[in-house]
Amino acid sequence: MSITRAAVRPAAIRRKVESWLAERDDSDAIVLHARPEWTDEPTLTVGETTVRVVPCPTPIAARAALVDRAAHEKLVLLTDLTDMELGDGLLAHVSMQKGRSVDPWDLVTQVFGGQIRLDSTLVRTGRWVADALTDLAPTEGWVPPTGLILTRDHALRHLAGAVLGLDPDELDGAGLLQWSTDAPTQLRFADLPVDWAEGIATFLAETAGPVAVPVLAAVRAGHGVDAIPLGLLAEVLWPRGVSTAPDVELVVARARLEPRLGGTRLTEAQATAFGEAAEAWIYRALDGEPAARHDARRMLRRAEEIAEEIDVAGRLAASALLPAGFTQRMRAFGAAVRLAVPLTGAATATAGELIERAQDRLAEVEAHRSADRSRVETARMAVRLLRWLALPDGPTPTTMLDAVHRQVRDDGWVDRARLDVFAGDIDQQVAQAYRMLHAAVDTRRARHDREFAELLQDMIAAEREPGALLRVEDVVDRVVRPVLDNGRRVLMVVLDGMGVAAGIEIADSLGRSGAWTELTPGGGPRTGVLAALPTVTQVNRCSLFSGRLAVGDRNAELRAFSAQFPGSVLLHKSDLRTPAGLAVEPEVAAALGDPAVPLVAAVINTIDDALDRSDPGTTEWGTDTVNGLRDLLAVAQDRVVVLVSDHGHVVDRGSDALLVPSDSSENRWRPATGEPGDGELLFRGSRVALGGGATILPWREELRYGPRKAGYHGGAAPAEAVIPLLLFAAHDENAVPGWTGAPVSSPEWWREPLRLAEATPVPAARTATARTTRRTVRHPAQDEGLFDLPAPVTVAAPPPVDPTATLVDALLASAVYADRRGTRAPLPDERVAAMMATLIAGNGRATLETLATRAGVPVHRVPGTFAALRRLLQVEGYPVLSLDPDGRTAKLDVPLLIEQFGLEVS
Repeated sequence: MSITRAAVRPAAIRRKVESWLAERDDSDAIVLHARPEWTDEPTLTVGETTVRVVPCPTPIAARAALVDRAAHEKLVLLTDLTDMELGDGLLAHVSMQKGRSVDPWDLVTQVFGGQIRLDSTLVRTGRWVADALTDLAPTEGWVPPTGLILTRDHALRHLAGAVLGLDPDELDGAGLLQWSTDAPTQLRFADLPVDWAEGIATFLAETAGPVAVPVLAAVRAGHGVDAIPLGLLAEVLWPRGVSTAPDVELVVARARLEPRLGGTRLTEAQATAFGEAAEAWIYRALDGEPAARHDARRMLRRAEEIAEEIDVAGRLAASALLPAGFTQRMRAFGAAVRLAVPLTGAATATAGELIERAQDRLAEVEAHRSADRSRVETARMAVRLLRWLALPDGPTPTTMLDAVHRQVRDDGWVDRARLDVFAGDIDQQVAQAYRMLHAAVDTRRARHDREFAELLQDMIAAEREPGALLRVEDVVDRVVRPVLDNGRRVLMVVLDGMGVAAGIEIADSLGRSGAWTELTPGGGPRTGVLAALPTVTQVNRCSLFSGRLAVGDRNAELRAFSAQFPGSVLLHKSDLRTPAGLAVEPEVAAALGDPAVPLVAAVINTIDDALDRSDPGTTEWGTDTVNGLRDLLAVAQDRVVVLVSDHGHVVDRGSDALLVPSDSSENRWRPATGEPGDGELLFRGSRVALGGGATILPWREELRYGPRKAGYHGGAAPAEAVIPLLLFAAHDENAVPGWTGAPVSSPEWWREPLRLAEATPVPAARTATARTTRRTVRHPAQDEGLFDLPAPVTVAAPPPVDPTATLVDALLASAVYADRRGTRAPLPDERVAAMMATLIAGNGRATLETLATRAGVPVHRVPGTFAALRRLLQVEGYPVLSLDPDGRTAKLDVPLLIEQFGLEVS
């Protein structure tokens, strides 16, 4: 009797025929025991042979097929009859005179090369594997295993790779997400028989991890091309590091996401893996070629569209990638800034907490991958200004020198930050916060400006001697000439219109280049120069080159300069213009390289020109934005560089500006006719070079008398009247007598976050064992080499805190520290103690500049000092001290420090 047999797939028949033809059998027909059903094309072409497949439910049907066979074809007889039922007479005309079974696993062996054995775990996986491997096998067969055993992993990895169009070795989360971007290959997976798709999905979940579940669920639900956007939203809906139960809104949003995953309810592990893999794909794409970046931005937009569709757009701040998340983080930051702005202009008891909150919101903004870097930098400036406002306002300066130094060392940094805040933000909510902040800053700065102007008015009227104060006419005699007398040649660059804020940016630009060392008097803070009045070019630049108060144009400057420095060269704008292909005019390069030319002075008008033609307030000044500066410095490496200006400037205040009627066409000064108004003072004396020795000048920055421009100068505001003085030498801190390597120039509120905690609890060591050897702290008898600093700046250490002091003392007294300290150019214990105390008090974090300030280390030695401290603390290579990815912040692992140095801390 016939036996119930399984139907065979067309691919199985083809494989069986290929095997038969390969036997070189002369028979014209083959009997295959299978269900006598065939719905595919009746003829197959295998190589050059035509094969007709004939279902034969009865012996008569089989005989008829043999009789009807065409001469050029071979036959495949599908029958569920036994050989006995077919009879010997019929079997005499077929291959091997018997029927053959169609064993799917025999076919698997065949498509993998034939000379293999099957791993039992592969067979136990199910018949679907054999059918799929047979049906989907490449023409040349599957890649054989390296050994004689066909393992489940090898077979399924190649099967899944073929279905997904991926390399078998790329079946991970990244590969699956890349596959999800290709709609045609997804259709191939979706068209698979259900048991095949489920089996492959199960294997991929084993191989690629939990991410495979949501990706394949999205594909099977018809949303495969949205897999990456859905993963980005999974990052939002299943936030990492949150131990509390999700709120109702989050639960509802997750439920709304499920239909796009075919009803699959994700576990925490699956959602986390999905989100991480989607983020990683976006990161790679954003760092890739333009086409990949375009795809990444398209995915981000699509994620935001889906968020709107499932009503979860308001929670996108949780995403570190979605642009809408950056917008929401910026708005949260703006709200924090609004709360932290002191309404009365004075710090309140809660100001510290509010500023800390703003700092936290800033950290979230900085962490966003889609952040607009310029907007983030403005946000940093806003937080700096909040910290400045939180400080008690210092006493009113009593001398002009004190007022100049306040502008150079503190208020100029405020000006640098408030220029960015004044430029504002494109988001109206953030912009309103910045407007409030700017108003609060302006209130304090206006008070400082008035105090400065009143001191200046008194000094000029009383004709007081300058003393230690540098005036514009003193620069060549008191700064430049001593350098020349010491045998060093000088490049003096006069950056027309450079105020203190612009000078800060330019000095930072030079410092970052690594080619120049900044010098300051005695290695102390920067100093500045006081301009003559009015603060206009014809007065101050002529006075600068003349060495006395003078008024004149370019020709007068040349005459005065030549009289003072015979054999030297003064270059104006027209002298610095170059022909095609040349960065530096040949005659200028020749003068800079000529040992017989002691002084080369160059006037660069880029900043002053910007007052008329562009926007000086939004330009970050540096060697790349000041035309010609970088090229001049490149050919002047053997000269001491003096950067100075003739005056500063104030920027136009837009709608906040006040136009005061005047008989003069000047923008920021007018003749002394009538009484000075609000925000103005009358200046009378020998340092007033125009107006017959008497002029009315505004100290309020928003006042002007002439036509609107981008910026102005001429008035008595410190932003105009204080000239930055910057000296640089190429890796030679002893180039100028009385000047040496500069300390960190920024004030602490600029670089360090505000922290309310005054003390940091000292954590326990990670192990119970500890060893401590008390000893007297030793001081090096030999030269300190690299770290032997002349006259270090004494800076007040953080307030003493018992736990911190105890830990630092224990470190310096430990045997491990004594062994590691060594004898070759060691860091002095005092510096180690200062830096360690700063790090511990800062919860294990401090900027490199703050460490240098606490330890009295010049700014150009900061990298070397930090490297030496890191080597000292890295016992057995463990990262006790490391550098944050921002490149500016040091991180101390206090528990690891205690463990590695065997410290006992009570």
